[in-house]
Amino acid sequence: MSFTWWGGLLGPRVLTHVKCPGCGHAYNGKTGRDNTTGIVIYTVVVGLVAFAIVFVVVGAVVAMMLAQR
Repeated sequence: MSFTWWGGLLGPRVLTHVKCPGCGHAYNGKTGRDNTTGIVIYTVVVGLVAFAIVFVVVGAVVAMMLAQR
């Protein structure tokens, strides 16, 4: 199982990301094409989901604090 800075453990599996042991070139194992666009999309989506989770949690904490007044 591989780990990448952009996708952790899950990202490489989602994009079928493989790396040639000989030359080090990384690509999509199913299509043989470059994964750069997929990596950017994956990173943006994960970032937006993380932001949404933080936004909801902070909103809930603020709502609880205001309700206790």
